[in-house]
Amino acid sequence: MKFVRTPSDRFENLPGFDFKENYVKFQDMQMHYLDEGSGEVILALHGEPSWSYLYRKFIPVLGAYRFIAPDFFGFGKSDKPTQAKDYSYQFHLETLIHFCEKLELRDITLVVQDWGGLLGLGLLGQRPELFKRVVIMNTFLPIGNRLKLPFKIWQWFAKYHPSPPVSKIIQFASHSTIPKTILKAYDAPFPSKEYKVGARIFPSLVPGKKNDPAVKYLKKAREELSKWEKPALVLFSDKDKVLGGLEKFFYNLIPSSKSQQKILIADAGHFLQEEKGEEIARYIDAFIKGDLEI
Repeated sequence: MKFVRTPSDRFENLPGFDFKENYVKFQDMQMHYLDEGSGEVILALHGEPSWSYLYRKFIPVLGAYRFIAPDFFGFGKSDKPTQAKDYSYQFHLETLIHFCEKLELRDITLVVQDWGGLLGLGLLGQRPELFKRVVIMNTFLPIGNRLKLPFKIWQWFAKYHPSPPVSKIIQFASHSTIPKTILKAYDAPFPSKEYKVGARIFPSLVPGKKNDPAVKYLKKAREELSKWEKPALVLFSDKDKVLGGLEKFFYNLIPSSKSQQKILIADAGHFLQEEKGEEIARYIDAFIKGDLEI
């Protein structure tokens, strides 16, 4: 598998991101992850086209836990395959399974958003015994039903744009104006179009046909969540142009979420961790401690 590695100087002096680098090897590639603190494990998974930088505001609030946030291959400080054919749902799921096994993670509180949900909940479907709780934010579990036209347009735009404007995508999907210094940090992993194959291809991996290879994993995730009696917290935002309103799907799907306090994060767009990170982290802390109202 051919890949590129983003030069380290691209990540120098990023605002609020003075964390140690950690790496796990998969095949010949390096997968980067944050690993801060100690205690109960929180595994936080980012989406497209973001990276673990998205979770930087969580770490100071959740200092009583071991907070782990990897970068998927193709994103952040992880290596980036340069051939579109190398990106598949199964490949990324295998890298996550390998990651959890390598770090010997157990009793995990899983935190997911966007593509982190498709992959992270897919992982939960395959290995439910690893997880103690789940926090679900602005994501979905598609199983091959026909995709709506606006999403198809997004797929086409990402796939055929010669160099998708990552920071502009982050800003477009946000409710508030993101400072330029922060947007620059979202561009940092991608010095040129050669590094953006993952950012281009990920939207096309969302299954729009019943025979898509990802469907069996996403169906298994739905099946597992439909009988989930462990704690579940659904945390969507109110200004998400992409997946707004889909919190109802998860409330209907997950038995344990029905008794959970219903929370909608106000004045935040699709990347709610960027806009309301500290607030969300406080909810997660209360959730783990069992202090949320029912």
